[in-house]
Amino acid sequence: MESVKKRLTEFSLEAHDLYLNSSVPYLDGSPEPLLYFRDWIAPNKPVIIRNACSHWPALNRWTPEYLREKVGSKVISVAVTPNGYADAVSGDRFVMPEERKMTFSAVLDVIQGKVQQRGVLYVQKQCSNLLDELPELTDDLEPHVPWMSTALGKLPDAVNFWLGEASAVTSMHKDHYENLFCVISGEKNFILLPPTDRPFIPYGVYQPAVYHQTDDGDFKVVDQSDSEKVPWIPLDPLDPDLDRYPQYVRARPISCSVKAGEMLYLPSLWFHHVQQSHGCIAVNFWYDMEYDIKYNYYQLLDTLSEVTGSS
Repeated sequence: MESVKKRLTEFSLEAHDLYLNSSVPYLDGSPEPLLYFRDWIAPNKPVIIRNACSHWPALNRWTPEYLREKVGSKVISVAVTPNGYADAVSGDRFVMPEERKMTFSAVLDVIQGKVQQRGVLYVQKQCSNLLDELPELTDDLEPHVPWMSTALGKLPDAVNFWLGEASAVTSMHKDHYENLFCVISGEKNFILLPPTDRPFIPYGVYQPAVYHQTDDGDFKVVDQSDSEKVPWIPLDPLDPDLDRYPQYVRARPISCSVKAGEMLYLPSLWFHHVQQSHGCIAVNFWYDMEYDIKYNYYQLLDTLSEVTGSS
């Protein structure tokens, strides 16, 4: 078993030596689909694309005043937590946010400081919340990204809208999507780790629970006792506990900032942790990954990491 564990470590280091970048590179302008597929999608490498959505009206229109006028009365789903961590490990629980219905204007009141309240707000509901809850805004951007859709040979499965406070954090996780994350205003800060670093990333299995804010403003954690346990990453890459997770010292995270008018291509299965500037607005396009040999290889790597105790 030790020989397998040693080979897993060599496997990860070899990936960094052979083809992974030590920082996220930039492209200028909309790429040609075939080259984009060859250079980034096929090798599963992230890249930031500049000046590819500068023609979207949203970049200039989506001010608080415009959004209040356009969708201020719309009722949307908002994640509410005591500390900004939604869908994250807390102690021995995997705790999800309280999902609250609020008008868009009420969310802006909190973000702009016009209303004070306990808890951190984050518009983060996925499953195409832009199309389902805010269709009035879709004329301000493209329904999909043509060169991305052409490169993948499909349309996006979901188009999501993101808006939140600076203290709202997305804990480290991975997705089974080819993700194109487009910042409209503000800035998103990502910590990224490739799938090949899986042997160094700890996982646990946790009882699911949900935050609930009581009438006095305090938050309590309510177990979802009827739900199956959730596998999740307990490590915080901003302050990793290397005494508890010593193998993480071998991981090679890379950080990048995505600013207004820029797009991050976040490949499927890449681990990511996300922070943002206060009031940052973003839209992302989720394209379902191909469940091909890459997925099979990752599943093998994941299983070996578990059975050898590498993570």
